[in-house]
Amino acid sequence: MTISSLSNKKNQLRSTLRQLLRDGPLDSGPVCEAARRWLAARPALRTVALYAALADEVDLLPLVVWDPSRRWVFPRICGEDLIFHELHDVAGHLARGACGVREPSPTLPRVPIPEIDAFLCPGLAFDLNGARLGRGRGYYDRALASARPDAVKVGICHPIQRVADTFRESHDVAMDVVIEG
Repeated sequence: MTISSLSNKKNQLRSTLRQLLRDGPLDSGPVCEAARRWLAARPALRTVALYAALADEVDLLPLVVWDPSRRWVFPRICGEDLIFHELHDVAGHLARGACGVREPSPTLPRVPIPEIDAFLCPGLAFDLNGARLGRGRGYYDRALASARPDAVKVGICHPIQRVADTFRESHDVAMDVVIEG
């Protein structure tokens, strides 16, 4: 398959999934609870990257309240990269930034990517091999490429976001596990 046809297939899949996510009522509760249980079984993962969910993503913010002993970090878009900042109290500390995504203030403590033990990553789709289809800008792929080899990459999605194939390319970073509730 050519790069152009792969790109077209990925864009078609993105369009289909955006429509499915707009149409459904989506409940983040079961997926968030599954993520909580998964993390509870892995206390050695001390520094964990979360995200502030868009309307069609699984909301994981309750994890910060449920487990205040962890070091929670959130991404902020800075040019072409994700910069992670430590955040323990999400109330009032996330504001709309680039691309309409809620982000931490740049004044909060910055955490280098190699210090992060686990990345809980949103995506439009995840296939059965852990390949992630993002929104097409490559922010997470670039950040995850800088992660430690032992850092755990966790895809977070609603069950309707599991697909047979995401048309993975060489730059796409696969997840180690996908939690779908």
